Amino acid sequence: MECFIGVAGNIGAGKTTLCGLLAERFDWDAHYESVVDNPYLEDFYADRDRWGFHLQVYFLQHRFRSLQKLVASPRGAIQDRTIWEDALIFARNLHKLGHINERDWKTYESLFRGMEASLPRPDLLIYLRADLDTLIARIRKRGRDFEAGIDAEYLLHLNQAYEEWITGLRDIPVLVLDAAANDVVGNPACLPRIAEAVESRLGRRQLGLSLETPHKPEES
Repeated sequence: MECFIGVAGNIGAGKTTLCGLLAERFDWDAHYESVVDNPYLEDFYADRDRWGFHLQVYFLQHRFRSLQKLVASPRGAIQDRTIWEDALIFARNLHKLGHINERDWKTYESLFRGMEASLPRPDLLIYLRADLDTLIARIRKRGRDFEAGIDAEYLLHLNQAYEEWITGLRDIPVLVLDAAANDVVGNPACLPRIAEAVESRLGRRQLGLSLETPHKPEES
């Protein structure tokens, strides 16, 4: 594995689009979140109490399998949301809100901790920080029927959980990007700036690029 990049952020932050564009730019393998083919997602948004645990276990195993493929490949890879977000943001938040009961949370946490011991840490985590208005506007714009019931309070809880998690990270380098200012869909011209910031953090050797071309990192 040449390098491993994680793209983190709340629902609607723009992770999938950025993941695909950076994969193309740096010739990385892209590993996407299971959304369209997810057998629990629509049921979850209709009844979080009934399906919260099932959904999170599904995401956990899907992300773990993606990591196994990532590790087995010699190529660089970028992942749309990480397994740590599944466990420490989404599942934990559902437990705090009462959608996953204590018994199921302990089972889930045990599964995650067992997996975590064998997981590679990302060489860089790109965190797309997005305010509530940005998230709501983008969720509405993409128009997924099952996301229509996502409320502002739920997104706000997730944003708070993300900020606590990012602030406490010590073993993974983090590049924080403002999602509104770095909107690669609305303003494709910002992609080179993002790519250069990534390149600066990782180093050209780790990216498999020539060491002869000088570059000047920009503020992101």
